[in-house]
Parts: sequence; structure tokens; C-alpha cells
Amino acid sequence: MAKRYVSRSEIKELTLRGIIVGALITIVFTAANLYLGLKVGLTFSTAIPATVIAMGILRIFSDATILEYNMVQTQASAAGTLSSIIFVLPGLLMIGYWHNFHFWQTLFVCASGGMLGVIFTIPLRHAMVVESDLPYPEGVAAAEILKASCPAAESGDETRQESDNTKKSCLKYPTKHKDTKLNKHLPQQQSQFSDILFGGILASLVSFATSGLKVLTESYGYWFTYGRSIFQLPLGFSLAMLSAGYLIGTISGIAIFIGVLITWGIIVPLLTAERIMTDGISIADFATIIWKNDVRFIGAGTLAIAAVWTLFTLIKPIIDGIKRSFNMMSKTSKHRAKMVAHTEQDLPPSIILGISGITFILLLGTFYSFMADSGLPYNVIWPFVLLTVIFSFVIGFLVASVCGYMAGLVGSSTSPISGIGIIAIIIISLLLLFFGNVDGLLTTKSGHNVIIALAIFTTSAVIGIATISNDNLQDLKTGYLIRATPWRQQVALLIGCVVGASVISPVLQLLYMAYGFTDALPRADMDEHLALAAPQAIIMTTISKGIFQHNIEWTMIIIGICIGVVIIAIDSILKTSGSHFHIPALAVGMGIYLPPAVTIPLIIGSLLSWIIRRRVKRLAIQHVVDYQNYYKPIKHKGTLIASGFIVGESLIGVLMAVIIVISINSGKSATPLAIEHWLISIYGDSWPIIQSIISIGVFVGCCVIFYHRTLNIHK
Repeated sequence: MAKRYVSRSEIKELTLRGIIVGALITIVFTAANLYLGLKVGLTFSTAIPATVIAMGILRIFSDATILEYNMVQTQASAAGTLSSIIFVLPGLLMIGYWHNFHFWQTLFVCASGGMLGVIFTIPLRHAMVVESDLPYPEGVAAAEILKASCPAAESGDETRQESDNTKKSCLKYPTKHKDTKLNKHLPQQQSQFSDILFGGILASLVSFATSGLKVLTESYGYWFTYGRSIFQLPLGFSLAMLSAGYLIGTISGIAIFIGVLITWGIIVPLLTAERIMTDGISIADFATIIWKNDVRFIGAGTLAIAAVWTLFTLIKPIIDGIKRSFNMMSKTSKHRAKMVAHTEQDLPPSIILGISGITFILLLGTFYSFMADSGLPYNVIWPFVLLTVIFSFVIGFLVASVCGYMAGLVGSSTSPISGIGIIAIIIISLLLLFFGNVDGLLTTKSGHNVIIALAIFTTSAVIGIATISNDNLQDLKTGYLIRATPWRQQVALLIGCVVGASVISPVLQLLYMAYGFTDALPRADMDEHLALAAPQAIIMTTISKGIFQHNIEWTMIIIGICIGVVIIAIDSILKTSGSHFHIPALAVGMGIYLPPAVTIPLIIGSLLSWIIRRRVKRLAIQHVVDYQNYYKPIKHKGTLIASGFIVGESLIGVLMAVIIVISINSGKSATPLAIEHWLISIYGDSWPIIQSIISIGVFVGCCVIFYHRTLNIHK
């Protein structure tokens, strides 16, 4: 087939239709990640599923290109990261400063933080993306999907091949390989989009049976005592968490398991043995109260020291990278009159400074509006507004550098955003504590509440910067590998930030009214056991309140720090010895910090990942083919199914929230679709046991289905 040489302007890249499709995907993934993050304290990277969905939608256009697909996923990937604002923002309701989510204040703080995350990482692109050997796992994976699904002529090269088969070949993985033995034994591969759709439908059905019909249960725990110590054997049945465990891999899964053992095998039994249990309380409730009030601070300490250690190890490469990037920007600016390759065209410094100025003004207005709600006088408000906005800019730039590097090193999904948030809220709380005492604002109870709220709101802006910078360089890496234009990607990310930010407040309000949050229930008759946990928001709010009220659980935090130091030391020894196995302290902290109903399916998912890899290795040896080439398409397939599981379960959670709110506003039940009461009337006291058995069976069945579909084994 002959090739036609075309000009760069003819190749579609940043288009109106792409922006519209990207906005729609952004809305869906933002809602899904908000629900998931509030429920279990984790969000997932949307780059890969957004890439596949963009390709599936844009296939209807015959002239769609790989660069246009990339722009859509670049815009939509902002959803997976900006949603991390839920790690701190719900704290404003928990302390009673807000009673609902303010739309404009939430919109502006999220959008401004996200846009600054884009702007602050632009100077880092050349050093950390072009010249660096950082792996960028999600960015490289998205690029591989794009390149594998589209012929080279459809890339950003100056040529493209006109063929009727182009569009079809862009939708599936290539099934041919130069190794003929490998071709013979490769698992049969289907459409990428169908894998996401399959996972989404299956997880939706299971989630609807759980949260809607109440036929299945979300978790099960067997409690027992040994002496005065209380132990638990927990289970969790979330397919979203199973998928998250599959995505984080075996090493992180083992580290989380170590954290669970430390918590429920050592710390909780010791604390329950030495404390006196209140009369009339069950052993499960007693142990859970101790875990919530004490042990989670140990997890927070471990997370904090792990984040600080990560920052310490990255200081030198980050500083070197910033220097190289600014030197490159200076050279590019001096020679801008000359022809610059499209792959080196960032947004110009004038635009960067202009957007920075606009966001600074927006933040000034937003922070003033936020503090004006407190009723404080004008001359008290403005000094604190200036202090917090300047803090957001300065710390935000440092955090952007750190998060960008960490995302390149370990990936966006495993980058310790919550650890960054803990560090940020401690620093801003201590800073406001000093100035609050000088100003006399902390002498009143209302003043205390205003300053705590301001610390939370400021941390929200920092988290917005951190999350987007955590994603931006991943997307720029994808674009670099397929020869996209950087400035167009940066524009797409800015658009994604605004669209995602506009969705956050309504969805948060919806979820709050339907489920409530731990320590923040909108109605007195709500069951707190059904509330969304919002774990990071709770811990950050508790830390901030503890600093201002001088009653923080420093003992537990110090114990957590000591555990983290030991884990870091062991991990360093393993790395020095050349061992392939290591123990990431952040994952251990997660095992301590997150509830077991979340961590157990995470561990099972990582175990499932190991089982699949072992199976692939045996097949590769059996058929004498290269393992890496054999495993790559299977890994992609598993990633897409897992993404479908996550999106399906999360969207059902949001849909159920809509149904619940409508039902409550109509004066009806908060569980309008539940048939649990009917089943209890039939089976009586046996129903909880039957429900748990059915839930275990469904969960195991889904694991088996995931295994077989990923390997695509057919009898």
C-alpha cells in the first residue's frame, strides 16, 4: 500500500470532538473515583481505560488518529487524580465548618490547584521525561496500547498510510508475533473495549446485589479471643479492591499483608489485652474502637515517615531535574524564532506566567470567600488569606516536583499522595498555630474551628496540585513516545482539570446526602455503619485538630514512625544485597491504616496477579517461547478487566446514591431496593450466615472468571 506524505497540520490531534469525548469520560471517571476514594481511601489511574474507551468511541470517525486518542485520554486522566481531593475536603463537614459542599469554592480550589499542577510540571518535562530513564509505568503502558493498536503510519510521524483496514487495526492488539511458536500458543485476544465492558457489567451486577438488593454482604469477620486478647480473621468481597490489588502487584500486596499482620496479629491483641472492655459492648466493637482511635495513628506515622524518606531519597535528582528543565526552557525561549520540533513545543513562558497569575487571583478570592463565611473582620481575614495562598504556591511547586518524580518512578497509582497530604497539613497547621496565637484568634472556640478549617482548605489546594502533577508527567511520557505535541497535551490537561472540578462538588454532595461520611452524617436517623469511611479525610482532620487542641496521639504516631524506620532499614538491606524482593514502607503503612475489609481483597488481588504470572511462566516454558512477549498481552488484558471491575462497582455506588437521595426526599426508605427484610423473614437468624456463604461463593467465582478471561483459556 502506497504512503501519502502529509503536512503536520493535516494530522488531527486536539479537536473539538475529542474535547467533548474527553469531557464525558472525565465526568464518568471522576464520579467513580470519588466514590471509590471515599469508600476505601484509594483511587485508580484512569489513563489506560480512558485510552481504550477513547479509541472505542472515536472509531466511528474514519479520520481519527492515534494522537487524537492520546489527547482524549490525557484530558480524561485528570479525573483519576483530581478526585484525590476527597483525601482531605470532607474534613470540613466533619468539623462542622461546612454543612454542605459549596459549589463555587470547591470548583475554584480544585480547578486552581489542578491547573497549577499542570503549570508547575511543564518546566520539568524535558529533564524528567525526555532525558530521564524513569519507567513511568502507566504512561508507557498507555503508549504501548496506542502503538500496538494502531499502525506506525497513524502515529505522529509525518506520514500515514491510507488503508481501509486502519480503523479496524486500531481497535485490537496485534495477534501476530515474529516468533511463530509464540503465535501458535498466544491466548486468543478480543477487543480491548469489550474487556472493560465485561468487567464493568460483572462488577455492576455484583455491586447492585450488594449495595442495592442487599443480597450480598461487603465483608465478613470472624472474631475470637485468646486470653484477654481479641483477634479477627477478616474477609472483604469488593471486586474494585480485588482489581486494585491485581494492579499494584505482588510486592505491594505482601507489604500490605505484613501491615495487616502487624495490626491484627500484634498491636490490636496487645491493646485489647491491657485495656478493660466496657460492659455491654461486643468484642468486635471493642477491638474496632481501639483500631480507629489508636492504631490508625500508627499507620499514619508509618505513612508519614515513608513519604518523608521517599522525598529525602529524591532531593538530589529532583533538584538536578529542575535545573536542567529551566536551562532547556531558557534555550528554547531564546531560539523560539527558529524552527522548533513539534515534540519540543511546551506552552510558552508568557502563557505559564499568565495562568499562574490568574490562578493566584482565583485562589485569593476563593480563600477570602471561604474565610468570610466565618464572620471574622476584614483586617483579620486578609493576612491569613495571603499566608495560605502563598503557602499553597510555594509548597505546591515543591510537591509538584516530588510527585512528578515519584509518579515516574513508581507510577501514579502507587505514588503516596495521602502521605504528602499528611505532611502538608502538619506544616500548615503548625504555621497557622503560630500566627493564630500571635493574632489571638485561637483564644476562642470559634477561632479554633476557623483555623482548623483553613488548614484543611489549604491542604485541599496542595493536594490538587500534587495529584495533577502526579498525572501530568505520565501523560507527557505517553505523548513523547508517540510523538505528540506537548503544549496541546498541556491544554487538554487544563481543560480536564476544569471539567473534573465542576463535577466534584455535586457528586460529593450526592454521596454525602445518600451515605454520609464517618463523623459527618447529614441526618440523625442514618446508620453510621453504612457511611462512607473517607479514611484519609478523617486522619488529616484528626491530626489538624490535635495540633491546635494540643491533644494529638503523638505516642501512636511515634510508634508508627519507628515501625516505618525498621521497614525502611530492612528494605534498604534487601536492595543493597541485590534481592529482587523488597518491602515498601508505604504499602505496610496502608496495611495498618486501612480497614481489613479493604486490605484483604487487595491482598487477594495481588495473589491473583502472582498466580497468573506463574501460569504464564509455565506455559512459556512448556511451549519454548519468550516469557516477556507472552505475558505482555495478558498483562494488558488483565489491566483492562480490572479497570472495568473498578469502574463498574464505583458507578453503581454513585447510581445507588441518586436512588437513595430521591427515595429519602420522597419520605421513603434509605434502602429502597433492598430485599433483605424479605429474606430475613424467610430464613430468620440463619440469613446472615447464608448471606456470607453466598458472598464468599460469588467472590471466589469472580476471581475464577477473572483468571480464565485474563488468560483466555478455552477448553
